[in-house]
Amino acid sequence: MKHKAFIFDLDGVIVDTAKFHYLAWKSLANSIGIDFTEAQNEQLKGVSRVKSLEKILTWGNKTLTDDEFMELMSRKNEDYLEYVNRMTKDDILPDVDRVLDFLIENNCKIALGSASKNARMILRKVELINKFETIVDGTNVTKAKPDPEVFLKAAEQLNVNPEDCVVFEDSVSGVQAANIGNMISVGIGEKAFLHEAKYIFKDFTEISFDFLKDL
Repeated sequence: MKHKAFIFDLDGVIVDTAKFHYLAWKSLANSIGIDFTEAQNEQLKGVSRVKSLEKILTWGNKTLTDDEFMELMSRKNEDYLEYVNRMTKDDILPDVDRVLDFLIENNCKIALGSASKNARMILRKVELINKFETIVDGTNVTKAKPDPEVFLKAAEQLNVNPEDCVVFEDSVSGVQAANIGNMISVGIGEKAFLHEAKYIFKDFTEISFDFLKDL
């Protein structure tokens, strides 16, 4: 294997916490009289909580006081964490384990690069935390994707050059961050959304060991 490091996003790549974000945002939007669709939820992927709520308020043409804004932000997080607290190994997306184990067996370096501040907790819940050599999450970075900060930090902590990294991402902003960081981007999800990625797979069941070896 030529490429020495593999960096994984969390939400929508390793586990489908995206559905929990969707349910929590939908509940919040509906509670203040704003309709919220799955298509709108796609636009919030990889976006911070503050920016997400700002977008929802813009779509619903609503304004809030600072206090109301903060109250809604914490309510959304509490709703989301209730879902997260019920997570188990069954929440790992198909074939993620297989790919991680293959990379570990081949002495590849593996990192997590996620905007989520709950990344470590989620990895513990699904019993994957020991598979990652390093974890860079929302508690370690200040710039949101498409800024490549999260991936560049992961590369630095793994002691590899950015161009020797492969990034698995399910969001447009994440794919852009990998590309801006001069890394190989692998999109996990729909071609229509992720066409900027160098490679695109519907999910990890489509990723063969030969593909990983060629990387």
